[in-house]
Amino acid sequence: MTTSTTSEASAATPLIDLQGLVVAVRRRRRLWTALALLGLLAGAAVAVLMPPPPTAVTKVLVAHAEDQPNDTGTLIRTDAQLLQTTQIADKALQSLKSPEKPADFMREYSGAGLTNNLLQITVTGDSDAQAVSRAKALADAFVADHVRRMQETAQAESKALLDQRDRMRVELAQVNKEIGNRSPDADPKASAGIESLFARRAELNSRISDFDQRAADARTGTPQVIAGTQTVDAARAVPHSLPKALATDAAVGFVLGLVLGLALAAVGTVVADRPVLRRDIAANLGASVIAELPRRSGRPWQRRRTRVTRERLTTTLARTTRDSTEPVSLLELGCARGTSVIALDLARAMAGEEPVTVIDGLPGSELAGRRPKPGDPTVVSGERAATVSPQARRIGVGSVAPGTAWTDLRYLGTQTVLVVRAGHGSAAWLHTVARQLADQRIPVIGVVLIDPDPRDRTDGTLWDGLHTALRGRAERLPQQNGTNQPRTERQPMWAAHAPGNDQEAR
Repeated sequence: MTTSTTSEASAATPLIDLQGLVVAVRRRRRLWTALALLGLLAGAAVAVLMPPPPTAVTKVLVAHAEDQPNDTGTLIRTDAQLLQTTQIADKALQSLKSPEKPADFMREYSGAGLTNNLLQITVTGDSDAQAVSRAKALADAFVADHVRRMQETAQAESKALLDQRDRMRVELAQVNKEIGNRSPDADPKASAGIESLFARRAELNSRISDFDQRAADARTGTPQVIAGTQTVDAARAVPHSLPKALATDAAVGFVLGLVLGLALAAVGTVVADRPVLRRDIAANLGASVIAELPRRSGRPWQRRRTRVTRERLTTTLARTTRDSTEPVSLLELGCARGTSVIALDLARAMAGEEPVTVIDGLPGSELAGRRPKPGDPTVVSGERAATVSPQARRIGVGSVAPGTAWTDLRYLGTQTVLVVRAGHGSAAWLHTVARQLADQRIPVIGVVLIDPDPRDRTDGTLWDGLHTALRGRAERLPQQNGTNQPRTERQPMWAAHAPGNDQEAR
């Protein structure tokens, strides 16, 4: 008893195939390596052609009367913004005796708070000496302005305290006068009033002493602020190293170019939707991958492996063509030159047994325009295909690129081997090729993949395609079952799931 079990995987298709995306981006390494190299050269050119202007720096220690241990840097940020004012810029230009406008000068320097009390001033100039003199003038102007503001603040605070003290003294004089006007032998009812006057006089004396102390403290705090605000790092020119700048800018340009190239390659891969993995190519074409060939011969140690692979493919195709009573064609997609070489190798392998004629149906002159070598098979164009002898074995070579005349493909062969370059055709076009070949009733007996990814480990075999694959050609003949009826062949995966074929698939 024979049991046949068919299991269908219903895995959800991911939005983005990460494996295919990584392979496709790696295959487009020319794009992102070129952009990375361009970014490196651009960074190096910027470092050489656009060097930074001469720069000088100085550091100023700024003391504040309101300094607190928990300050978050608000005061020093305020000082950095005060540095960017026309008042300080004008004072610095006056000390330099420069006719430059303060608004223009403000664009050539900046301030940054390093700590809560340390301000760094950075200035540019036409030369190192000019930058140093500008930095010194700015530091002196800022220190003078800061000290002036602190003195004015202390004087205003001290004056306000002294004014309040003077008002207290006037009130105290009035209280003393009222106490002096009271008679010592007054009645007992007036004793409570006298006591309140004495209490008021004591309070006024205390407050007058407090105001005197606070005014003195306000005046005493100003020298500490003045002494604490000073230039702690004299103005000096910032050294500029061309090799260091060259290396830094080149590295930054290289990284930016590499990131941009990888992003463009990834976006282009997702938008173009060009299958690269053998798994996806086989699924879209509805045929198994029977061989893989590199696009170029490669390095010397790889040429022998490529030659052995070509010989194995030629032997397989020769055996298939020899055992078939129907003409076989080779249809290319993105690899006309490689398909021509495969067709000529196949024709040479079969020329020793029977006459072989290669029918050139390619749009270019890959075959018809070549120079024949001794022992090469006969090559005729598609227009002269009718003149070929019926006894000769016909091997058609055509193309399934956009613009193909689909109805002419059957004249090249009633069964075909597709020679496809990985990453050349989009998924939609591979579906179109499979559908058009099915409409012309041209079975695809296999796919030869050109320029595959060397790290691709996916399976390019369609196990539902035995009726077309080379491994299942022995089952193409009608087989008898228990009811003496020919066994029904299964449809390929792409045909079974095509619109309108759901009933046949069931």
